[in-house]
Amino acid sequence: MNTTASFPRPQRNRFIQNILSFFLNRRALAVGLVFSSDSLLFGSWVSHIPYVKAKLLLSDAELGLTLFAMPAGLLIMNPLTGFIIAKLGEARSCFWAAIGLTLAVCIPINAPNIYIMAFGLFLAGLSGALINVAMNTSATNLERSQGIVIMSSCHGMWSLGGLFGSGITGAVIALHVPPPVHMAVMAVLILGLTFVLQPQLKQIPSSSRTESGEKAGSSFVRPNRDLLLMILIGLALAMGEGLAFDWSAVYLRETLGASAQIAALGFASFSLTMTGFRFLGDAILPKIGATRWLQIGGVLGALGILVAIALPFPSTALAGFALLGAGCSLGAPVLYSASLRVPGIPPAAGLATFATFSFIGFLAGPPIIGFVSEGFGLYYGLALVAVVLLISAGLARLVKLF
Repeated sequence: MNTTASFPRPQRNRFIQNILSFFLNRRALAVGLVFSSDSLLFGSWVSHIPYVKAKLLLSDAELGLTLFAMPAGLLIMNPLTGFIIAKLGEARSCFWAAIGLTLAVCIPINAPNIYIMAFGLFLAGLSGALINVAMNTSATNLERSQGIVIMSSCHGMWSLGGLFGSGITGAVIALHVPPPVHMAVMAVLILGLTFVLQPQLKQIPSSSRTESGEKAGSSFVRPNRDLLLMILIGLALAMGEGLAFDWSAVYLRETLGASAQIAALGFASFSLTMTGFRFLGDAILPKIGATRWLQIGGVLGALGILVAIALPFPSTALAGFALLGAGCSLGAPVLYSASLRVPGIPPAAGLATFATFSFIGFLAGPPIIGFVSEGFGLYYGLALVAVVLLISAGLARLVKLF
């Protein structure tokens, strides 16, 4: 009897070759570890948001307003990222942004009041904006210089870092380790890794100029129709990621009454499926197609949120966040790559413009959920993101990916 494998042999070979080319390539792995360290810090921080919320006696609206400090830092830094990267290069930009981020994330967890918390989140936004553009540009430079495909794997490493961050947080909560001690240890470890990775990152060719002669420091362009549609879809998917980052633990802990350890698993379940799908992305996308996946992903993410709302139990909510992770998984790798190839727009400018607005969705989405939650309840805040994801699935039918 003939049996058919999940992937035909050419697809399996392509997947295996891509994974090996990534993990056996020191420079590719170094870039991937920058992605991981970034999300490891964020994953550790977001799992402690219920702790900070309770310590400072914040309402949902106050928490949402305070979380806006991070997008504020992002908005201020983003116009400067191209200039900074052009002056320092991608490797040094990653280095200094990582140092700034490790120091910044230690402030909110130790904040004695809402103002110090907002200041720390603002600094984290500044550093996060710079490292986001620098590490994605480094991945693109390496793909071009070595003729390899690593963007999906790099984003898989980002998800893996978040998975480990939230998983470790769940363990330290179970062991009754004080959150400020946990964040201090994580910051020291990431600082050490940052220094170790620098020699490999410096060997990646810097894109001081694109092939067309455009300076890499060109940060923004007015988006045409195709880039605008990519941005809108990216905003929706980023809001789904932001929901998992900032509100999954709060929803499980405060709305569903889960323990602190179970609440920390909300983001872990999201990251688990996101990580798996991203590492499988180079086998999945050739079979399904990038545009079709954006449609499927939007519907799948919305379905996950609706499961978490309609079946309000910790176990089903965890399953819903896992579906959300699968739905949001491949959007970023697909859209980051597509933004580099939009006709009539320099690659560096297309990437920076898309990355900027996508990251705004990631950071601004959670505060919006907080305001909706304060007025109508957290169920409605989550439902809003489900609606946005369904709209993105419809927009995916109109976008042309290059």
